[in-house]
Amino acid sequence: MPELLEQRAQLQETMTFLGAIASGIEEAIGESANSISYLAGKRLGMQFSEHAPKTDDIEEALLMVGKVLRENDCLWQFEPFKAHDRPQMISHTEEGDEIMLVFRECMIRQSLFKFGHHQKGSLCNMMYGFFSGALKNIMGKESNLEILHAGENGCYKRLIVFKNS
Repeated sequence: MPELLEQRAQLQETMTFLGAIASGIEEAIGESANSISYLAGKRLGMQFSEHAPKTDDIEEALLMVGKVLRENDCLWQFEPFKAHDRPQMISHTEEGDEIMLVFRECMIRQSLFKFGHHQKGSLCNMMYGFFSGALKNIMGKESNLEILHAGENGCYKRLIVFKNS
């Protein structure tokens, strides 16, 4: 048990450091911080998913993204979510396939809360980039992850995997 408490304390220190970095970079360079973080996340997503199996199925691809995250000790627990007013899990739009996701465990959100920094900033953009890079490797298509709601206990996001990439 003491080892677990020590690991948790180290993780909280790291989370505070991440929040401080996000706050500092956003203050220093403004909106450009979002683009830089997105590109860093995309590179990481591509690197982590380099050997992941390929698929055209969005739900299967998301399972693979979750597996890639777990294999790399990333605490981003997410799941597809079908709202009561949606006829099916995946909507086919002119842009591409759209699916809603709920993120219950998110190391980024926890980092931001630990430091006292707002959500939807550069660290969240790093997550968007990660998904974009991983899905590019797994599905061969570009994608966009957008926050619809950012909250204390979870975030609600829309993922679009574009038709033409």
